[in-house]
Amino acid sequence: MSFQPVKFYQTGTFTVGNRLLPDAERAVQANMRRTNSLNSGHRACQGCGEALGARYAIDAAMHATRNQLVASNATGCLEVFSTPYPETSWQIPWIHSLFGNAAAVATGIAAALKVKGRSDVRVIAQGGDGGTADIGFGCLSGMFERNDDVLYLCYDNEAYMNTGVQRSSATPPAARTATTMAVGPAPGNSFGQGKNLPAIAMAHGVQYVATATVAELRDLEAKVTRAMEFRGARYIHIFVPCPLGWGHASNDTIRIARLAKETGLFPVFEAEHGEIVSVSKIRHPLPVEEYLRPQKRFAHLFSPQPRAQVIAQIQAMADRNIRKYKLHDEGAR
Repeated sequence: MSFQPVKFYQTGTFTVGNRLLPDAERAVQANMRRTNSLNSGHRACQGCGEALGARYAIDAAMHATRNQLVASNATGCLEVFSTPYPETSWQIPWIHSLFGNAAAVATGIAAALKVKGRSDVRVIAQGGDGGTADIGFGCLSGMFERNDDVLYLCYDNEAYMNTGVQRSSATPPAARTATTMAVGPAPGNSFGQGKNLPAIAMAHGVQYVATATVAELRDLEAKVTRAMEFRGARYIHIFVPCPLGWGHASNDTIRIARLAKETGLFPVFEAEHGEIVSVSKIRHPLPVEEYLRPQKRFAHLFSPQPRAQVIAQIQAMADRNIRKYKLHDEGAR
């Protein structure tokens, strides 16, 4: 964890607990002075994890930079639901780039600010997993290699949701999408494919890399704040469930994100200069079935008969993550 967790003993919402804390310890979202950078009026689906992730991350970045922030945004769900012409829900300087060049556009913005001597204004690039891991991968790698002063935020909903839920290189094995249908002897997405973007970013040697989920607001805010303490290329990979594409209930977005972490399928950690410096521990690892069952994209693993071998393969992936990143809190009771 990149922060000291706060324990809440009263029942009810975390908002009540935040108001019992000193101002400095409150979450940005609990502060009435938050910027609401992604404001109301957008057209995201009910329970959209990406809308939550973007609001949390950009509000935290605005707080960390004293509201001196410019964002480049790749084409995708986030751009489409937040800026239907001629409207916008953004309350920051915001530039819509092509699907594949958000990192390059952000690099140009950072270069222009450097020429103008504006070291106080910081730059963020953001996009989904398709625009990050696939279409924009070359521009992103170039940004990393040059160590451009940009924080890149990837909102990972594990498919091309905006264009009809097609597979991306972040789509997990066995998941049903429009291009990996639940048919044949091996239904869903194939095993042994895809990219691990946080690991690729670390391999570039960038100064700061982190993963986060919308289920841990304080952790996400702390990592964005920490990223803004560095100059140069930085990367945060945010896990954002998609009710429409994944087929889970719209009120289960936070639960699904929490289960991804608690099963070990999505390791939550941070790294500096290519080395992991902290991980979010799992007190009691849960079986992957608890994560898979609520999602219709994995329904074929349980009906008409359970595919125990495939579920065991997914469990083995989670177990490897737990070992590799040392996620299990051995002292938990």
